[in-house]
Amino acid sequence: MVCEAELYPPVKALLESKGYAVKAEVVGCDVVACKDDAPTVIVELKRAFSVDLILQGVDRLSVTDDVYLAVPAPDTATKRQNWRSRRRDYLKLCRMLGLGIMTVDVSRQSGRQVDVLLDPGPYTPRKNKRRQHRLMTEFKARTGDPNIGGVNRTKIVTAYRQDALRCAIVLADQKEMKVADIKLATGAPKASTILQKNYYGWFERTARGVYRLTSQGHEGLQHYAEILPTLADFTR
Repeated sequence: MVCEAELYPPVKALLESKGYAVKAEVVGCDVVACKDDAPTVIVELKRAFSVDLILQGVDRLSVTDDVYLAVPAPDTATKRQNWRSRRRDYLKLCRMLGLGIMTVDVSRQSGRQVDVLLDPGPYTPRKNKRRQHRLMTEFKARTGDPNIGGVNRTKIVTAYRQDALRCAIVLADQKEMKVADIKLATGAPKASTILQKNYYGWFERTARGVYRLTSQGHEGLQHYAEILPTLADFTR
């Protein structure tokens, strides 16, 4: 495995090629580069991208705005695959924190050994209006708070599932019902879509525009019995 000391010469050479005077291990910083009329550059070296490296970089931002994190370029197929799968998230995180990223390939005998993947700079996130709309639509459509934050491997009770349960409730005591009557009884605007798509397997069409509850639907009502009282009045 490449050690941190092996990363220093290529990083130093890159910075010197840009006119910086470079020194190592200055007041706890791995690499410090200075030149007239330019902000000081600090580079922290680590054998792998890690939380410790990020924390070091964030700490150095109290000294200068130009802070880079330098790690070895992946040198095996497995490492390259892992890096590709995480690279986008690493870049996004560092961009949000105002940190730069360098990878160093010490095995290159000629050509550029250091790739600057990201320069440090101020981060202004662009809001995703589609995701904002989806978030608030789901929040407002959901009745009560039927889930527990932070749980894993548990089916989330969404507004869609709540409306499906409303349809199941009105069908539970009926042999079958027309879609229009179910929609009227539940007040669920997407009742017809829920019945037709039958995502949970709870409903069965017996005739055109007519549905009944399946055995899976009865099981669903039993599974979610705890939250049914909050849905039975069909109010939000």
